[in-house]
Amino acid sequence: MKELWKLSAREAVSLLKRKKVSPLELIDAAAARIEATNPKINAFVTLCYDRARAHAKRLMKKKPAGKLPPHYLYGLPIGVKDGTDVEGVRTTSGSRIYKDRIAPSSDVVVQRLEANGAIVIGKTNLPEFAAGGNTFNDVFGATLNPWDVTKSASGSSGGTAAALAAGQVWLATGGDFGGSIRTPSSFNSITGLRPSPGMVPRTSKQPFSPLSVEGPMARDVADTALFFDCEAGWHPLDPLSQVGPHPSFSKAAARPVKPRRIGFSTDLGIARAVDKEVRAVSKAAAEKLGRSGVKVEEAHPDLADAEKTFHTLRGAVFIARHGELMKQYRHLYKPEIIGNLEMGLALKPEDIVAAEIAQGEIIRRVAKWFESYDALLCPVITCPPFDVKLRYPTHVDGVALEGYMGYLVLTCAITATACPVVSLPGGFTKGGLPVGLQLVGPPRSEARLLSMAAWVEACLDVSPKTPIDPR
Repeated sequence: MKELWKLSAREAVSLLKRKKVSPLELIDAAAARIEATNPKINAFVTLCYDRARAHAKRLMKKKPAGKLPPHYLYGLPIGVKDGTDVEGVRTTSGSRIYKDRIAPSSDVVVQRLEANGAIVIGKTNLPEFAAGGNTFNDVFGATLNPWDVTKSASGSSGGTAAALAAGQVWLATGGDFGGSIRTPSSFNSITGLRPSPGMVPRTSKQPFSPLSVEGPMARDVADTALFFDCEAGWHPLDPLSQVGPHPSFSKAAARPVKPRRIGFSTDLGIARAVDKEVRAVSKAAAEKLGRSGVKVEEAHPDLADAEKTFHTLRGAVFIARHGELMKQYRHLYKPEIIGNLEMGLALKPEDIVAAEIAQGEIIRRVAKWFESYDALLCPVITCPPFDVKLRYPTHVDGVALEGYMGYLVLTCAITATACPVVSLPGGFTKGGLPVGLQLVGPPRSEARLLSMAAWVEACLDVSPKTPIDPR
């Protein structure tokens, strides 16, 4: 009981359900672990223990009105990414513009999680406005990687991933546009799901694009599925949200399914360069799956135009998110976001329409490819965790990259497909740094994908496992 932080989320929820521990005890356990580790990694940036304890006391007194869902969390403490509003809690989005902002109400995903028995204990760090693959900002500074505190935790859900890897919480929220769930999961050797658009309802000031999604992050596939059960569903404020009922994702993860045939690629035919150790770890994982009876073939869908399409549509989203705000606060923005906005403003209407049509073609092309394959396996990111003092890698394997997102091409391209994808631990470099794998499934296949991911996770059996003490 002295090391509750080492439990899986499922184990912790089981103890809560059987009243072997109380929500207040788990809040205290999380608080103690945060106190012990956060000075080393800076994963949590705002804590709301008073709010959490008040919430816990209400839950402990409340008698259920009816039968609770099987995925109910019974007062499990969670972290929420600092770009997501929690009522009455400071929410900055990592920007000096909002450094003193208190959220007037909770985002729909937080409302959903709290309705399913989660208790928010604090906010996790992210890059300014969640832009860029390295978690640092001028409000809170950088989040450091628990596997090596001189390295980046990636981003934008870097605070969430580092907090999970260090055992500060059992579950925490993420969001993914160009890889913001997947790349931090890779760098911190945890698990994250980028679901199909609309699976997790969300509201934000941007076009109703299939690019940006909310999703669960945890330490393994089964905990990720449990959290996803709590997030997924329909909401009237999100026209992309999916009317259920959805299958039980927890049950799917509890029934591992061996993929029959998967396509494997280290570069998806589009990456200018992939680090040698990332290639080696990815190939070793694919070979292990092959030895376990999976038919693994060097194959991938045609994604030749995916990167360009992604960046065009992303530019349009940046106009909606930052166009008006930047007129007043340009001096408070980091240069990368200014560059993204200027790229968006330079687009012509016909460029955006052409990109939307192109994405439709990509989605249909990839769906057709999945008629022959159960899944696609590839690296999450083209390089291992890099020096946290770098804003972003400019070269990979000695090859110069284009733009500050050049090293993120493997996640950006998959975003354009609108397919669900799980980021799984794949292994480690010779220096002990994590390397993650993307396991991509056909459109709207989250339940089967989680079943396959559970099988792949067990087959690869990557050790050491989280949570770890920051080193």
